Amino acid sequence: MSYQESFINFLKYEKRYSPHTVTAYENDLDQFVEFITKMVGDFIAQNVDAKLVRSWVVSLMEKDISPRSVARKVTSVMSFYNYLMKEQVVVNNPCVNIPLPKVRKKLPNFVEESNLAHLLDDGMFSNDFKGIRDKFIVSLLYGTGIRLAELRGLKERDFNTKEYLIRVLGKRQKERIIPYPREINTLLQEYVEARNKLIGFKTEFLLVTEKGTQVYEKLVYRVVKSNLEKVTSLEKKSPHVLRHTYATHLLNKGADLNAVKELLGHSNLAATQVYTHTTFEKLHESYKQAHPRGGKND
Repeated sequence: MSYQESFINFLKYEKRYSPHTVTAYENDLDQFVEFITKMVGDFIAQNVDAKLVRSWVVSLMEKDISPRSVARKVTSVMSFYNYLMKEQVVVNNPCVNIPLPKVRKKLPNFVEESNLAHLLDDGMFSNDFKGIRDKFIVSLLYGTGIRLAELRGLKERDFNTKEYLIRVLGKRQKERIIPYPREINTLLQEYVEARNKLIGFKTEFLLVTEKGTQVYEKLVYRVVKSNLEKVTSLEKKSPHVLRHTYATHLLNKGADLNAVKELLGHSNLAATQVYTHTTFEKLHESYKQAHPRGGKND
């Protein structure tokens, strides 16, 4: 087994990364190995130095790969070498101190509160199984901030309808409990009744297609995109945008940053702090409108 294969197995079985994340690491590492092989004729992990890594970074930039993607690829290779150091295969990590192109921080897109209220409260979903399910999907994503994979994995037993709490299995199989809006109970009941009437049997997963199979990623994307198109002109209309919206609206209403971190299932506070940029803009705008001298000397 090669060092690359050992590393990928380490990510899969010890770190328990998601299949999507493991594939990204694998692709980045394959590209790196291919580049080094072209440069020096063979890939020997111990012989790679900082100069070779810098050459790879330059080659990526010359292909007009975005700074964000370049940074991610270098991080993948750095993780690989950290693993090799831990296994005592190499002494140094050649990626340390490699200058990277500056990544411009993108503020997360979010949907205005009034727009989502219009979508969810003003009869914009049909009363058939599809409409009931789709409204439930959008309401769950916005009402809990859960990830797409977490949504797909939900089961009926994950809902504590008396306490308005939902149990979610997140990244690396970490469990968390999230409160949800009271109207979710009504939507849950309506959805389960419509589902059971349509397919006539109990399913393992809560959210299913009209054939009774677990909802797939593209279907959820399609549901979110088609419904957000009714109320927003945002370029990106994805399940993750509803997660961003959930976090932004909580912070705009004064929620504690650490509490939002726990609700989102972030492993560190830095991942949550990106939303404070958005909320600060909102606060600044409110100040300018409300304070007697707020609009002066901008």
